[in-house]
Amino acid sequence: MTEIYHNPRCTKSREALNLLQSRGLDVRVIKYLEEPPSEKQLRQIVKLLGIRPEQLVRKGEKLFKELGLADQTLTDKQWIATLAEHPKLIERPIVVHDGKAAIGRPIDQVVEILDG
Repeated sequence: MTEIYHNPRCTKSREALNLLQSRGLDVRVIKYLEEPPSEKQLRQIVKLLGIRPEQLVRKGEKLFKELGLADQTLTDKQWIATLAEHPKLIERPIVVHDGKAAIGRPIDQVVEILDG
């Protein structure tokens, strides 16, 4: 099963979903703004991506500035908690496939985990 953390309003997210569907994959679409991932799921995603939690944050998002996050130094645990509480800050799309994960920016990163 392939999973995509998807925002239907996002062009890159729609592009990634179209790619997965065009390959005939069985895709579980997780509309993460409606069905936010838990802290445990976020820790797993970050581990699969091989990044720090802060790297999953959309720093250009208006909410990021409103929460004053640019002026704070958070631990990995605090970033995970922040992302769980404010899923709008999660970078998108995220595709999880065969024990690997990729952020679909650019889409080539998704192709790599599908073909890898």
